[in-house]
Amino acid sequence: MSEPRIIPIERLDLAFTPERWAFAGERRAAIDAHFAMRQRENPALWNGRVLLMHRYAIDGGVMRGHFLEADYASFAAWQDWGRPDAGIYDCFASAAIRAADGAFLLGVMSPHTFNAGHIYFPSGTPDPSDIAGGKVDFEFSLRRELNEETGLDAGEFEPEPGWTLAIDNELIAAIKVLRSPLGAEPLRARIRQHLAHEKQPELADIAIARTPADFDPMMRSFIRAFLAQRFAGG
Repeated sequence: MSEPRIIPIERLDLAFTPERWAFAGERRAAIDAHFAMRQRENPALWNGRVLLMHRYAIDGGVMRGHFLEADYASFAAWQDWGRPDAGIYDCFASAAIRAADGAFLLGVMSPHTFNAGHIYFPSGTPDPSDIAGGKVDFEFSLRRELNEETGLDAGEFEPEPGWTLAIDNELIAAIKVLRSPLGAEPLRARIRQHLAHEKQPELADIAIARTPADFDPMMRSFIRAFLAQRFAGG
C-alpha cells in the first residue's frame, strides 16, 4: 500500500452533482443486514444521509470535486468491507488545531462512535446540510464539526491560508490548520470541560502531539504523515 500524499492547495471547489451509487443498490440486502448487526452491537449508530465524493481533479492549486448523496449504512458497510473499489472517495474537512506553543490537538473517539478509540483531528463526513447553492461547503462543515466535537468556535482561531490534502488511497482529508493564541494545555482543559457537560460526547479525550514521539498507533496513517511533515517544517 502506498504512503499517504500530502498536497498543499489554495482552495476547494466542491459541487453536489448527484448520481446513483451502484454499490448501494447492488448490495442493498447485504448492507441492511450488516448495519442491523452493527446497530445491535452499538445502538447509538444512526442511518442518516451523507455526501461522498465520486470524482475529483487537482490542478493549479485547486481541488475540484463532485459529491453524491448516500445512506450512512452503505458508507459504513463499504468501510467495514475494506473499502472496495466502488467509485467513491471518503472526502471530508478536518480541523488541525495548532496551539501557540506549536503542539497539535486531536480527539480520541468515544466508544459509542463508529471509529471508537481512533485519534483524529475534529472532522466528520459531510452531509446534506453542507450543501448551499449547489456547492458543498467544507468551511461550514469544518466549523460545525469543530463546535460539535470540542465546543470551540472557529472564530477563536486564525486559519492558515489554503488547505492541505492528505490523500490515502480512497480517503481524502482536506485539512485546515487553525492557530490558537492559547497553549496546548489550556486548550485541552477547555475542551475537556466541554466534554464533561455533554451527555454523549463524540470525543472521549484530547491528545496532544508535540513531536513524532507522540504518535499513537490509533492515529491513522494520513494523520501521522501530515504531522510528520509539519514537525519537519513543511
